[in-house]
Amino acid sequence: MSPPAGARLVQRQLGRMLRSKVAGEDAPARAQRIWGAQGERWFTPQDPVWRVHADASMFPAGITSLLLQMLHPMAMAGVAGHSGYKSDPWGRLQRTSHYLATTTFGTVEHAEEAIATVRSIHERVRGKDHLGRPYRASDPHLLMWVHAAEIDSFLRGYQTFGDTPLTDEEADVYVRQAGIPAALLGVPSPPQSVAELAEVLDSYRPELEATPAAAEAARFLLLDPPLPFYARPGYGTLASGGVSLLPGWAREMLGLPVPDVVAALVARPLGHLGTAAVRWGMAGLAERRPSDTPDDEPDDDGSPRHPDERGQRVGDLAAS
Repeated sequence: MSPPAGARLVQRQLGRMLRSKVAGEDAPARAQRIWGAQGERWFTPQDPVWRVHADASMFPAGITSLLLQMLHPMAMAGVAGHSGYKSDPWGRLQRTSHYLATTTFGTVEHAEEAIATVRSIHERVRGKDHLGRPYRASDPHLLMWVHAAEIDSFLRGYQTFGDTPLTDEEADVYVRQAGIPAALLGVPSPPQSVAELAEVLDSYRPELEATPAAAEAARFLLLDPPLPFYARPGYGTLASGGVSLLPGWAREMLGLPVPDVVAALVARPLGHLGTAAVRWGMAGLAERRPSDTPDDEPDDDGSPRHPDERGQRVGDLAAS
C-alpha cells in the first residue's frame, strides 16, 4: 500500500472513531435526517453560529464548557444526580451532540421537536444540592448560566483554535443567534452581544463554588476519561486546550495548577495540536451535506462510498 493510501486509511479510521464516540454508531442515519430533510432552517452555512458549531474547535471548547458549567453548585448537582456522566458518558455526549447539531443545522421543525424533548426532560430533573438547596433543571436562572457558560466556551474555542476567527461584529451575531434555540428552551432574554454575555457570566460569580462533586467530575473529565490508554494522549491535547480556554479564576476555583503563562505557552499549543488532528480526521471522511459528495465517489479501497455516510460533518459531532 502506498504511503498516501495508508495515510488516507489512517485519516478515515480516525474520523470514524471520533464519529462513533461523539455522535454514536447511528451517526450516519442521524446525519441523514439533519441534512436530508427539506424545510426552513434558522441558520445558513454563512452564519457565525453555523461556522462555530461546525468547527473542530468544538472539541476542546466542549471540555471548557463542562468545566465552567460545573462550578455552579446546582447545575453540578443536576449533572451528578441525573445525567449518568460516569455510567454512560458517551451516551450523554452523543445526546448533547445530536441536540446541538439539530438546533444549529436542522430544519426548524426538527429543532423545535428537539427543544420540546429536552424541555420535557428538564421538568423531571430536580433535587437538592450538597447544602440541601432545591434545584430544578427548568429553572430559568439555572438555564441562563448553562447557556452563557456554553456559548462563551464555544466562542473562546473558535476564536482561539478556529481557522478564521470571527470579527467583533460576527461574534456579536454568534451570541445573538445562539440565543434563538436557547430562548425556546426557557432561557430568559439570552444575551445579544459579547459584552452582554460577559456581564451575565460576571453576575453569576458570587454563586459559583468548587463543590466536592465538581472536583470529582473534573478529575473524571481530565484525568480518568473513559478511553483506552492508546487514545488518552490525543484526548489529553484536547483537554489541555479546553483548560487553557478557561478564565484564570475558573482554573483557580477548580484547583487546576495552570497559571496564565503555562496556559498560553504549553496548554494552548497542545490544544492547537489536538484540534488540528480532529480536523484532519474528520476531513478524511470527506462527508459534509448529502449534496456535497457524489454517490459514486469511491472509498479508499476502491469500493463505492455508502450513501448514508455522506451526511456527516464536524458539526454533527460537537460536544457542550
